[in-house]
Amino acid sequence: MANFKRKTAEEILYSIYKLHRGKLKIYIGPVTGSGKTYHMLREGQTLKQQGVDVVICAVTTRQRPETVEQIGDLERVPSIHWYRDGVEQKDLNLEALGLRNPEVVLVDELAHRNREGARFATRLEDIQYLLDKGISVITTVNVYELEGITELARKLTGIEVRETVPTNTLEIADEVRLIDVTPEMLLDRLSDGHLQQNNRRLFQRGNLGKLRELALRLVAEGVNDALEKYREEAGLLGPSGAAERILVSVQYHWNGSIYVRRGQQIAKRLGGQLLVVTFFNPKKPLSKDEATFKRSLVQLVEKVEGDFDEIPLSSRRKLPGELVKYAVEHNVTRIVMGHSKQNRWQEWLRGSVVNGLVKRISNVDLFLVADRAEREGERILPTRTRSDKEAGPYHRLTPQEIEEKIRRIRRGKLKVYIGAAPGVGKTYTMLREGNDLLRKKIDVVIGLLETHGREETMAQVGSLSNIPRAKINYRGTVLEEMDLEAIVRRNPEVILIDELAHTNVPGSRNRKRYEDVLEVLNAGISVISTVNVQHLESLNDAVEQITGIRVRETVPDQILRLADEVQLIDIPPSALRERMKEGKIYSLNKVNQALDSFFKTGNLIALRELALREIADDVDERLEAWERNDSLRGPWRRKETIFVGVTTSTNAERLIRRGFRIAYRLKADWYVLYAQKGRSVPEKMEKRIRSLQEITSRLGGIFEVQFVGHEREVASMLINKADQRAGTQLIVGQSKRSIWNRLLKGSVVKRILRGARHMDVLIVSDYDSIVKPLEE
Repeated sequence: MANFKRKTAEEILYSIYKLHRGKLKIYIGPVTGSGKTYHMLREGQTLKQQGVDVVICAVTTRQRPETVEQIGDLERVPSIHWYRDGVEQKDLNLEALGLRNPEVVLVDELAHRNREGARFATRLEDIQYLLDKGISVITTVNVYELEGITELARKLTGIEVRETVPTNTLEIADEVRLIDVTPEMLLDRLSDGHLQQNNRRLFQRGNLGKLRELALRLVAEGVNDALEKYREEAGLLGPSGAAERILVSVQYHWNGSIYVRRGQQIAKRLGGQLLVVTFFNPKKPLSKDEATFKRSLVQLVEKVEGDFDEIPLSSRRKLPGELVKYAVEHNVTRIVMGHSKQNRWQEWLRGSVVNGLVKRISNVDLFLVADRAEREGERILPTRTRSDKEAGPYHRLTPQEIEEKIRRIRRGKLKVYIGAAPGVGKTYTMLREGNDLLRKKIDVVIGLLETHGREETMAQVGSLSNIPRAKINYRGTVLEEMDLEAIVRRNPEVILIDELAHTNVPGSRNRKRYEDVLEVLNAGISVISTVNVQHLESLNDAVEQITGIRVRETVPDQILRLADEVQLIDIPPSALRERMKEGKIYSLNKVNQALDSFFKTGNLIALRELALREIADDVDERLEAWERNDSLRGPWRRKETIFVGVTTSTNAERLIRRGFRIAYRLKADWYVLYAQKGRSVPEKMEKRIRSLQEITSRLGGIFEVQFVGHEREVASMLINKADQRAGTQLIVGQSKRSIWNRLLKGSVVKRILRGARHMDVLIVSDYDSIVKPLEE
C-alpha cells in the first residue's frame, strides 16, 4: 500500500520544483576524442527535427570533420572567450542564454573552470543555474574528470587532471549515456589526424584500455543503483541476475581475515560488491581475544571497501535461517564461509550450519573455502601460466607453432558491436563505420543486413554495395540466407554481417552464422558484426533470470574472445522504450507486447548492467593479456583447476555455464564429470549426454563420463578425479532429491562437503523466480 501513503509537505514541494526544473543529460567517455560531442550534437539535431528549441554554447569541435558536420544549422549562442596559459577557453554566456531562454542547451566540458570574476567558478554551477531556470542541458565529461576516479586514474595511468567535478555529479543527472570506444579505434583516429595528442601518456594503448574499463564499471555501478531502486519499488526480492554481491560469514576468530580476503578476491574478479556479516550472542560478552579479532576484522573490511554488519543471535541452530534471510534481503548471490570442522556425529548432535544452508538457499550459491587456506595463509587468484618455451624469445618454433602463427597472420580481423537489447543502434553504427572505411578507399561490402524496416538504419547504407542472399529450397519453400560462397568469391577486404547469433535456414552450409563468420575470417576477409548480450552462451541463465525468457539462439563466448575489437553501444532504458513507442524498433502492432514483456523497464536496466559489466570484464582480460600488473580486479598468481559434477537433470547446462564463467575468470583449466552407474551408458541417455558434451566443448571445457558401481561412490569418484589433476575447486548443484531418497541412497553433496574439505567447494543453488523473505 506504499503508493497510497500521503506525501509530506517537503515531498510535495520537491515534486513541484522538479516540474519546473530543466533536465540534465550527461555523455561520458573514457577520454577526449571518444565521440561524446559528436553524439551530443547528433541528439541536438534529432530534438530540433522533433520541434524542440535547441541551441549550442561553448561547444568544442576541435575541428574534427565529422563533429563539425553535426552542428549543421543548430543555433549558436556566442560564448565568452578568454585565454589561460596561452590556450583559448570558452565560458557559458549565462546572460545571453537567459535572454534567449531555449528549451535545451548543448554544452561541452562539464569539468571546465571559469575565468576569474565569472558569476560562478565552475561550469557545473553554471549548468545548475540553467536547470533552475527551467532550461534543460546536455553535456559531456571524461571519466577521469570525476573526483574519486581522478586519483585511481592517476595511479593506473600516471595522468594528472587539473579540472574535475564532484563524484556524485552523475547521480544528479536525469540520464547518463556511455560512449564506449576501443583503444584501436582511438589510435586509428589519432593516426588519421582527427585527434590532437596533447597528452602522450593518455594515448598509450594500455592506458586507453584502463580508462575504458573505469568508465564501463562506473556506469555499471550507477545502473545497478537504479536497478536496486526499481526492484525495491516493485517489491522484488533476491538477486537481479545482472550483478554479483558476495556475502562473507565470519566469526571473531583468527581465520576470519582469511575468509574476508578470499571474499574480496572473488568480489573483485566477478566485479561484485562485498558484504561481511557476523552473528553474536548478545547475552555472552566477547573474550579479550574475540574483541581483538573484531577490531582487526572491522579495519580489514573497511580497507577492502566492504560493508560490515553485526547481527545478534540467541541460538546457533537459528544461524542458517538468519543467514539466508539476510542474504535474500541484501540481494546476495554468493555466501562465502569456511568448511565445517565437525565430524558426522558432532553435526548430528549440534547441528550443521553448512547443511542447514544447503537445505534453505535458493538463488544464492554457497562457496566453502578450502581448509588448506588456514595452513598456507592468504590465497591469491591465478593467472594463466606460461611455459618455459613461451617465455624465451630465442626458442625455435616447432612446425605446428609456425603453422599456427601463419594462420593467425592470414586470418581476417573481427570486430563485434554488442548491445543490451535490440534497437540500441548496433547495425546503425556498423553501417556508419562501413561507410567511413569506404571513404578511406577500403573495399567494404554488406554480406548480410537486417534493418527490420528501421528507416534511420536503412539511411546509413549509403554507398555500400550488398551481396545478394542465396536462395535455398526447403520442403517446397524458397528461403533466403547469407551467401557464404559468394562472399568468399567476391573477396572484399571487409564484410559487414549482422546478427552473429542467427541460426541458418535448413540446408545451409553451416548451422550457425558465427560458423560462417569463422570461415570468412579464415579466408582472410575481415568481418564487422553485431550481437546482443543475451545471446552469449554463458549468460543464458542470467538472462532467463532477468527476463523470464530462455534465449534459444546463442553464440559461444569464445567467439567474443576471438574478436580483435568488441565495442558496446549503450543507451538508457528510458530512451530505448521511447524509440520502441515511436515504432523505430518493431512495427507499431508489436510495440505494446514488447513493452510488456522483454522491453520492461526492469529488464532493460538489468540487461544494460549485464552488458556494461561483461564488456568491462572483456577489457580487463585483454589488458591482462598485455601483461599488465595492476588489474582492476585484483592480484592473482596461483594455478587453479575447476571440476564440475553434473547429472542429466535440467540444471546440468546451468552448472556447466557457471563452471565456464568461473574458470574463465580464474584462467583455470576446467572439466565436467558425469557419473554413470554401471559399465555403459543406457541408449536412452546417450542423446542427453551428447548434448552436455557439446555445450562443454563449445565453451572450451573437457567432458568425461565416469562409471561407478553404486550411487554412494559418486562423491568419492568426483573428489578422487579432482585430486588426480590437482583440482582446486569443485562445483556441484544443490540436491533435488526427496528426504526419503536421501535417507535410502545418501546425499552426494553432504559426502562431498565431508570429503573435499581440502579444496574450495561451490554449491550452485536452484533458481526460483519467486523469492520471499524468510520468517521465523
